[in-house]
Amino acid sequence: MTSPTIPPKRRSKGTVVDGIVQILANDIISGCLAPGTKLDAQAMAERFGVSRTPIRETFGHLAAMGLVIHRPNRGVIVATLSPAALSDLYEAMAELEAALARLAALRMNSDQRQALLELHQESVHLVRTGTADDYARYNQRFHALIFEGAQSGQLQQLAEATRHRLSPFRRAQFRLTNRVSKSWEEHDAIVRTILAGDADGAARLMRLHVQTVSAMSAEFVAEHQLHPDTRGASA
Repeated sequence: MTSPTIPPKRRSKGTVVDGIVQILANDIISGCLAPGTKLDAQAMAERFGVSRTPIRETFGHLAAMGLVIHRPNRGVIVATLSPAALSDLYEAMAELEAALARLAALRMNSDQRQALLELHQESVHLVRTGTADDYARYNQRFHALIFEGAQSGQLQQLAEATRHRLSPFRRAQFRLTNRVSKSWEEHDAIVRTILAGDADGAARLMRLHVQTVSAMSAEFVAEHQLHPDTRGASA
């Protein structure tokens, strides 16, 4: 069963595309849209109540994430998720985020440190009462604050680009049992090292955190994908 359609509200074009991308990405990762399935632009436009223009943009985003493939005379088809490609992306993400956490521990000013601490403390209720989507939104902001605090424009750009490609997989991990609470505990340790100015400790814990995310994402995909072929999503 596929995800629900986007409610027919007046929203900006970018918001509409982002919403469709998230729904279709979830459908692909969860196995609702199987590898090799052709995605018809007109059918998708009707499903989401939009024109074909945002659907074409959506396909572009999904292709950049390695979730679909444009093939001559066959249109857009769902890619086979490649464990090797996913692992490779996460390896790069782990190193980028470790470097940014290290710099954040050295460079964050007092306001940035306070903002990170407050965001982390406020997120406690999400572990108890929030949804996976609620926690995913907080998680994105948490990492963004660390990226900003590192004060390294080039590293931040690389990390944000890689994170965008991995975003549907990072969201999916929070559907696994106890992953939200474990993620919060990992964040707690990272925050403590950053606030203490422990650059090496922050880098080590962030690397371990992303490596755990990689393992959890792979577990989710393995549970929901029936086709372990490694041909598709070369990211």
